[in-house]
Amino acid sequence: MSWEQQPYGNEHGYRYEGHQGQRRHPQQSYAHPGQVPVAEPPGQPSVQPSVQPSVQPSVTAAEPAPDAPPKGGHRAGRRRGLPAVRDRYFDSLRAVALVRVVAYHTFGWAWAGLVFPSMGVMFGLAGTLMAKSLERPAPRVVKSRLRRLLPPFWFWGVFVVLAMLVHGWMPGRQIVYWIVPLGDPPGNAWGEQAWEILWYLRTYLWFVLLSPLLLRVFRLAPVPVLVLSLAPVLVLNFFWDAPDNRFGSALWDLATYLFCWLLGFAHRDGVLQRLRPAAVVVASLAALAYGGWFAFAHRSEFGTYDLDEIPLAQAFWSAGFVTLLLYFKAYYDVDFAWLPRFRRLDRTVTIFNARAVTIYLWHEIALILAVPLIDQFWKVPAFEKWLPLESQWFMFGIGWVLIWIAIALFGWVEDVAARKKPKLLP
Repeated sequence: MSWEQQPYGNEHGYRYEGHQGQRRHPQQSYAHPGQVPVAEPPGQPSVQPSVQPSVQPSVTAAEPAPDAPPKGGHRAGRRRGLPAVRDRYFDSLRAVALVRVVAYHTFGWAWAGLVFPSMGVMFGLAGTLMAKSLERPAPRVVKSRLRRLLPPFWFWGVFVVLAMLVHGWMPGRQIVYWIVPLGDPPGNAWGEQAWEILWYLRTYLWFVLLSPLLLRVFRLAPVPVLVLSLAPVLVLNFFWDAPDNRFGSALWDLATYLFCWLLGFAHRDGVLQRLRPAAVVVASLAALAYGGWFAFAHRSEFGTYDLDEIPLAQAFWSAGFVTLLLYFKAYYDVDFAWLPRFRRLDRTVTIFNARAVTIYLWHEIALILAVPLIDQFWKVPAFEKWLPLESQWFMFGIGWVLIWIAIALFGWVEDVAARKKPKLLP
């Protein structure tokens, strides 16, 4: 989850998915039983001016970086001096990923990950921005990412921790993970639906800390390292059982999304542009085929074909899917520059990207609160007669109303973390 907010120019007319595999907690119900895994995590630096035709964002705020030469593409030769602008292609992908996460937690659709693997997409976009940010000194970049991610997490955590304390939770030494989530923060069953999404923040945080080393290794032999990045999940699945604890959970999630993170490096460094279309398409389809086959072939073992329950299938399906998305972007230099013509849609995409951490952290609480709120509607005869109170779609709509309220009430924390003037809406 690169939670990055970047300033907007006009261009002249302009992170839950649940824990993987065995680590997934039992599903909980909302209005009625259903499945309850991120951006995308859902947070970090303000825009980094570049001479590239489009800035490649992530879900936090990026700090200014020195001008970098264009990475390629048919419009890479634009003259210097144009205002820095958001890459609306990446922004749109992130917005779709967040909507898909909320929909998955509302309806529990097992097929949702096959249609759009949100977390793989989010990690791929975050890897791209991390590689760009590391054009600056690594300690400064890591410090910036932590500064932009942790305050929104702490603010949200105060509400969740206090609620669990009121409901009988007795914390131990592991409460330190509520300060820096290098491991899964502890909690009780009462608040599980709210805190179990934190696996994404934990995984993102580890990728941020490891990125300086990962980027150096990647640049030694980009394509071989990218291919070999799928090896860890194969080892964990077939040759070594990771311990059933915080360390094991972290290993599984890092192994599952390592390819997507490094794929972001490949996009930023121009590696994808140098590959032949036929080779990329064949390799991507092969990864998709293997991931899909493994999910359905082991459906009886896992009890579902939901990719969030099957790490190996998730890793390969996300690898193939995200490769096609980023290669399409790199090869054709797509930037969705037409999006500003649709002002309301463009505004929505803008808010989603500027408040990605807020949406990710608060969406489960919004869905939880939607249930008792809808229960009150039953007490009004007119509502009972004319509103589809039993429909999960109605709960989905109420959930988004509450998410927008959370954006207005708590989104300013992201501005404070980015050292910007707090705003009601970005």
